[in-house]
Amino acid sequence: MPQDRIDRAFAPAARAVQAGAIPGAVLGIVDRDGRRAVRHAGWAALQPERDPIVPDTWFDLASLTKVIFTTAAILRLADEKRLHLDAPLSDALPDLRQYDVAHAPERRLTVRQCLSHQTHLPAVEPIYTYGTDPQTLRAFILQRAWSPVAEPVYSDINFMLLGIVIERLTGQPLSAQPLGPELGFAPDADRCAATEACTWRGRVMRGQVHDENAYALGGAAGHAGLFGTVSGVLGFAHAMLDGTALSPAGLAAVRSRQDGGRTVGWEHPYPGWSGGSRCSADTIGHTGFTGTGLWIDFEAGLAWTLLTNRVHPSRHRDSGIVALRRDTADAIWAAG
Repeated sequence: MPQDRIDRAFAPAARAVQAGAIPGAVLGIVDRDGRRAVRHAGWAALQPERDPIVPDTWFDLASLTKVIFTTAAILRLADEKRLHLDAPLSDALPDLRQYDVAHAPERRLTVRQCLSHQTHLPAVEPIYTYGTDPQTLRAFILQRAWSPVAEPVYSDINFMLLGIVIERLTGQPLSAQPLGPELGFAPDADRCAATEACTWRGRVMRGQVHDENAYALGGAAGHAGLFGTVSGVLGFAHAMLDGTALSPAGLAAVRSRQDGGRTVGWEHPYPGWSGGSRCSADTIGHTGFTGTGLWIDFEAGLAWTLLTNRVHPSRHRDSGIVALRRDTADAIWAAG
């Protein structure tokens, strides 16, 4: 039962807040029957003024956008037969590398390869330094001849392309796509946890996406931009557990192991992963740069999310988030 686990599971995060390693944290646990438990501690903001975290604080979910929104949206489009996971991106994006149709390797990349990060694309690039006009930057992403990496890496570029696919096939910007309760791309800033004091934008980011590339792309992108409360994230997790978030084919895809510790969109357990050492092999998870994470153990019928603002006021310090995620996960099972 979540209530039986929550206090012991929250202890590592409470200690991290007390020690000043992170400003604040919210931990939520949900089981397959929808029973929930939530604990919180610390500060939504330290600068320019202190503001305490509350249970319904909104967090910049960062790369949880990739799984809660983008992966789910792509799999629903596949269910509707508006795309095929093993078809090339160029089927949905005929203008992809349109000046080198015969030879551009990007045109041969499949949707599944992008979802599971099995491409030649780089991890990240400071696209925002090329300008801040969203449509021009989308064109840049589509026409760029990306320098290949030696081995596939976890790449934001993969999901930027998938975000453009969603916009093209639905005819709607990402910011207008349907989302669950307490999830969104344009939250009330006063209800949000602050992230970084950004040197490029000249202010503490609060209610606007921390990721510079997502910001330059208009605030909503395939790789980042989604905000949510612990209730919103747990609502998505519960829908995954009870089978209503995705079709049977979609759920099979996200639970099927690909190469490199990946499933379609998600990670599966491997030594040292963020979900600790005690969950079942039938677990998927993902983390976000701002200090967020979500893990779903289908065998146990249990999911948990740890939401922190560990980049506030700066990313350039050791918050201990890697160990904190693992310690929290292991404490959940130790308490069970």
